[in-house]
Amino acid sequence: MALRLLVLLSLLIVTPAIAAGPMHGIAMHGAPKYSAGFEHTDYVNPAAPKGGRLVLSRAGSFDSLNPFIIRGNRADGVSLVFDTLMTRGLDEPFTLYGLVAESIEVPDDRSWVIFRLRPEARFHDGKPVTVDDVIFSLETLRDHGRPNHHTYYSQVTRIDRVGPRGVKFTFGASADRELPLILGLLPVLPRHWFDNRQFDRPSLDVIPGTGPYRVESVSPGRSITYRRDPGYWGRDLPINRGRFNFDEVRYDYFRDDDMALEAFKAGSVDFRAESSPRKWASAYDSKALRDGRIVKRVLPNGLPAGLNGLVFNTRRPMFRDIRVRAALVEAFNFEWLNQKLFYGAYSRTRGVFDNSELSAPLTPGKDELALAAELGASSHPALRGPLTPPPVSGPDDGGRVNLAKAKTAFDALGYKVVNGVLTGQDGMPFTFEIMLDDPANLRVAQQYARDLERLGIHVDARLVDSAQYQERMTTYDFDMAVYFWGQSLSPGNEQAFYWGVAAADSPGTRNYMGVKDPLIDRLVQRITAARTRAGLVTATRLLDRVLRAGVYVIPLYHLKGDRVAYWTRIAMPAVTPLTGYAPETWWSTGK
Repeated sequence: MALRLLVLLSLLIVTPAIAAGPMHGIAMHGAPKYSAGFEHTDYVNPAAPKGGRLVLSRAGSFDSLNPFIIRGNRADGVSLVFDTLMTRGLDEPFTLYGLVAESIEVPDDRSWVIFRLRPEARFHDGKPVTVDDVIFSLETLRDHGRPNHHTYYSQVTRIDRVGPRGVKFTFGASADRELPLILGLLPVLPRHWFDNRQFDRPSLDVIPGTGPYRVESVSPGRSITYRRDPGYWGRDLPINRGRFNFDEVRYDYFRDDDMALEAFKAGSVDFRAESSPRKWASAYDSKALRDGRIVKRVLPNGLPAGLNGLVFNTRRPMFRDIRVRAALVEAFNFEWLNQKLFYGAYSRTRGVFDNSELSAPLTPGKDELALAAELGASSHPALRGPLTPPPVSGPDDGGRVNLAKAKTAFDALGYKVVNGVLTGQDGMPFTFEIMLDDPANLRVAQQYARDLERLGIHVDARLVDSAQYQERMTTYDFDMAVYFWGQSLSPGNEQAFYWGVAAADSPGTRNYMGVKDPLIDRLVQRITAARTRAGLVTATRLLDRVLRAGVYVIPLYHLKGDRVAYWTRIAMPAVTPLTGYAPETWWSTGK
């Protein structure tokens, strides 16, 4: 009896991970919002009419129709040509539903994934999508695609065919629970078309995709037009109902954004998203706006605002002391900048995940404290008290009160003003450079420099060309710089690339501040291994708390919502998705 029990136990130990069976969709945490057999999503108008044209604008140019490689400037909208194995539900943090793949299958530990292809899926040249195309797509993008493709797809250690329409990807030990979803977003490329063509060369050749639109015409660098495919194989899928309604989508290119704005006001362009507070406040006035043919709106979105800030490079000696960094944060007068330069448009950024449930509250919750204790980090400096919110300057004091606080902090550290120059105990003047590549940030940096001059600190706000900026950021050869870290509702391994210990000493990462905190690495591991949404939220909030408490940036500002303007000849659904406005859900009103 005992021997039989041992045999049974040994069989249990070696039994491979068992999957729940094929599924129509998969959520990063929990279950998909829409169950199998759903009719359409909540953020579309399922009765939206087909027809009409949508014209959008871009500043710049393009020279390639291949969006999967580094080289070249890809044309906007080309993603309309290519479908992926699965597609995102736009009103959920990270959920995928079957597209080219009719089902997905994963075990509980997500150590592998099986996709089964729809038999009706076709490329634009009429050829069916096969398992060979999927394998070709992964291997080609892994070896010749963008760096993120290489990073993710290299974690596939084995590929197996499962019947005539199934493909199984097995992952290495270092893979995380997000990887099956990342593979679900694999674009499907036609193997037969690339037989005698070089994949990684920019080209205006039209690649036959599987998507709802085909490239109809190209005026290199000036315009590209996409035509809706009336025979699109996926037009009746529930996830596609109410989407892709325009017969024609065109992108017109302009020399700069000012010209694009004038084209919009003249009626040559249908829609425009506006990021400039100045233009939003004063540049749209026109007869069409006054008589209602142009609509200006702020559309909500539930995405984290991301972190936009002046980054301290803590590799530099002058920024190693957190008390120095905190004093410099105190001296930044956001209120004056917002009113005088930005028409009061912005909200002050506090941390990495503002505008979402992932943002840390000022005082840690019981869940954060419990996680910190579990990680042996209860005494971490970030947990010694509430977070300090960014300082607020009085409306009429010109920042004098906060500058006085900054001066007191420098005095306590032994700094003295000698001949008008703030000088450390080592006799060295406190001076640094703010490196910029965007002229829009120059006014902010120059005003900050003028404020710091009142403390005896000389700051050189320096605008450099994009090549020099990229090279110096890559090698961390800067004192302070402006940078924006975008974030999603489902953070993952990219957080290690942004703030991880190993990233601090590796050129080319986004750990520009040089933070080296082992707790951050452990929190990133918890984020990627989280089995529940609650677990992800707790770990992410604690990560946000650690970064904010470390004072690695001077947080700048963000807009709440998306500022858009459009002609009434286009219409939008009543519901804006969680991830923000979605042009594929709009339609023509015929006006």
